[in-house]
Amino acid sequence: MGEKQNLRDVAKLFEDKLQPIQLCLFDVDGILTDGRVFWSGDDIGYNRFFHIHDGYGLKILAQAGIEVGIITGGDSVGVAKRFKDLGIKHVYMGNEDKRQAFFDVLNQTGLSEENVLYMGDEFFDLPLLKKAGFSATVPNASYEVKESVDYITQRESGQGCAREVIDILRYAKGIVPEIAY
Repeated sequence: MGEKQNLRDVAKLFEDKLQPIQLCLFDVDGILTDGRVFWSGDDIGYNRFFHIHDGYGLKILAQAGIEVGIITGGDSVGVAKRFKDLGIKHVYMGNEDKRQAFFDVLNQTGLSEENVLYMGDEFFDLPLLKKAGFSATVPNASYEVKESVDYITQRESGQGCAREVIDILRYAKGIVPEIAY
């Protein structure tokens, strides 16, 4: 892998697309997780590992007044609890056809497609990636997904890749975490 890009420079490249962003939506498996699942018993079902940097990034966005949500084809107790604990307002689970959830969030918020940042990695994310004002994916996404997005992260799935995109958005919009300084 080549030299890492400076995220502030990346933010400047995409500033025109990032300025209108007021809503950030994320896929879960393969974005906020590394895509692996493990069985936690009948009461919990399949579970995942999340990266703490991504979770804090989601909280930073919400504190800055950016709407935040997840749209995932998966449906598990652990995933639901994670996003409830983070205070994520828009949580859609259990349907691989994510288009209705996307339009439901737009209707609830009164925002348009150009105001949305969407991050996903799989074929069923393509309709949303193509509609969003800014789209991103991870290096291990399929070729069709990578050729359809604005940005491919340096970080891998579940390793803070969402935080990377969140930081790019922060730099473009001048968002500084409340307790950073």
